[in-house]
Amino acid sequence: MSDPRGEPWLPAAGWLAALVMVLAVALSLFGLYAAGIGPLDPFFQRGIHLALVLMLCFALFGPVRGQPRGWLATAIDTLLFLGAASAAAYLLVNLDAIFERAGFWTRTDIVFGVIATVTLLEGCRRVVGPSLTVIAVLAIIYALAGPRGELPWLGQWLPEALAHRGYSLERVVAMLYLGQEGIYGLPLGVAASFVFMFVLFGAFLQVTGAGRFFIDLAFALTGRQRGGPAKAAVLASAGMGSISGSAIANVAATGSLTIPLMKRLGYRPAQAGGIEAAASTGGQILPPLMGAGAFLIAEYTRLPYIEIVKASIFPALLYLGSVYLLVHLVALRQGMGRAESGAPGLAGTLAAGGIYLLPLAVLITLLVQGLSPMRVAFWALVSLIILSCLRGLWQMIGKSGAQARTSLRQGAATGLNGLVTGARNALSVTVACATAGIIVAVVGLTGLGLKISGMIVGLAGSSLLLALVLIMLASLILGLGLPVTASYIVLIVLVGPALAVEFGLPLLIAHLIVFWYSQDSNVTPPVALAGFTAAAIAGSRPMATSLQAWKFAKGLYLIPLYMAFHPEIIIGGDPGMVLFKGLAIALALAAFATGIEGWGRGRLPAWQRVWLLSASALAFAPDWRLQAAACSAIVIGLLWPGISASSAGTDR
Repeated sequence: MSDPRGEPWLPAAGWLAALVMVLAVALSLFGLYAAGIGPLDPFFQRGIHLALVLMLCFALFGPVRGQPRGWLATAIDTLLFLGAASAAAYLLVNLDAIFERAGFWTRTDIVFGVIATVTLLEGCRRVVGPSLTVIAVLAIIYALAGPRGELPWLGQWLPEALAHRGYSLERVVAMLYLGQEGIYGLPLGVAASFVFMFVLFGAFLQVTGAGRFFIDLAFALTGRQRGGPAKAAVLASAGMGSISGSAIANVAATGSLTIPLMKRLGYRPAQAGGIEAAASTGGQILPPLMGAGAFLIAEYTRLPYIEIVKASIFPALLYLGSVYLLVHLVALRQGMGRAESGAPGLAGTLAAGGIYLLPLAVLITLLVQGLSPMRVAFWALVSLIILSCLRGLWQMIGKSGAQARTSLRQGAATGLNGLVTGARNALSVTVACATAGIIVAVVGLTGLGLKISGMIVGLAGSSLLLALVLIMLASLILGLGLPVTASYIVLIVLVGPALAVEFGLPLLIAHLIVFWYSQDSNVTPPVALAGFTAAAIAGSRPMATSLQAWKFAKGLYLIPLYMAFHPEIIIGGDPGMVLFKGLAIALALAAFATGIEGWGRGRLPAWQRVWLLSASALAFAPDWRLQAAACSAIVIGLLWPGISASSAGTDR
């Protein structure tokens, strides 16, 4: 068992392996209990969840990743392990007394607050990486800087636009440890409840064979078409990525199958890796999980979760459609044939694993009925476990006693593997969300969000387009070191007020734009994490693969731009106008893909490519009459005969 970077996740043997197994199973069972059996006070649930996650981190990862632990490292890890446990225990045991003191903190409160902060930051460094840890540390230092803070001298060096009064160490630590917006705030609450249950559901889909069924289903639907494996990668990676919660992990899981098939069909290694990275990134914007985004957006906007899901489906399908179209055009331009006849048949695939569609039906039905997302994921997981058990019992009919006992042991091992895999997959998102809580608390305490928003408004003036470009650049810079979820949290508290208040965008639109732009670190050079992972599988150069991923993922930048100027496609309005604007963006993306690839019914001349790209840009205009003219131009450009029939015959 290994993490997305390919490093050993579970120790080979010994007491440490047993400890990791116990902690992982305890974390998953606790999540199941809190979700479906005995709902807990938010502080209790978040405190226990984070404590188990940090204890698991320190048991798994030493101070230096990949290096054996000596006696000093073991001693340090033991102290951190105990510190994470004791900080949570102190908070939970004394929670009522802390609330009664109402801001009058004791020295013991502050000591345990320091312990909780230090253990979290070190856990973040080991699991997520140094970048988010450094940003959190800088945020704490910023809160202490100012004439009334612990570091008054540092406040003198701050630009006037960022200066603030400064706060004492006790105030900052109490805010982080005991406040409603610190470590145990909203981001951790979302990760410990909604996200964890969906991650656990995805883990059981993986270990029970349901994940393989969905990959087979994608191949059955598209495998015999031109560029079939690449199109299957788009469907399979998007579908599994929407549940797994990680584009990088999804590339590692599905890419090991799809990338070699794409290369065998004729896609260049960098192309194959780029397609997989772009498709897996699509899973991060496709409900239900959206890499934790849907739940965070719902909590921040106070909208029902099902409303976030409904609002996200159409733009996500637009993105995946644009990737699919680019894949098809590449197959035509490079003269690829159809996939080998060994692609699975639809009927056989459904007969072999169609039973796994039932848990998804349960999930969708309960969501529509308005149940809490955490309860929805719980019952979907329960239905998956029941179906897997029934399937196992059916397969045991007619077997001997020894064979039946072997099957039972295998079933128990599968269940245990699901619990452990769910815990593993939840580590990074939990630690990232808890650490992001530090940044959110400092932003709220110092008013930094309003300061940054004011700077953006000052730079952009009255231009919404320029403001969006600045936010896109900021998201790219943050994405160089932050996970997608943390990047979204940090960015929305910094620039959200500017989009929603100063530029008048609906709150949901502002959050979706920031969330989509936060995905660009997966596919945008120079640091494209999903692209780098795909390059390792494809055997291609990381930068070349990232450039291909960036090309196939262009919808990631264009669709949020369209949301900003045409919010009707998200929040609704006159049905006729909504339908027209939805058609306009679909045509614009089709024209953009065709113009970029330079191939339609045949090779496109330069003037036709310019025509299509110009018309696709005009389709973003706020005036519907200009959009109508753009759509007409796009239709003409797409239906133009192109080159001669003899040249176009290369796509046969």
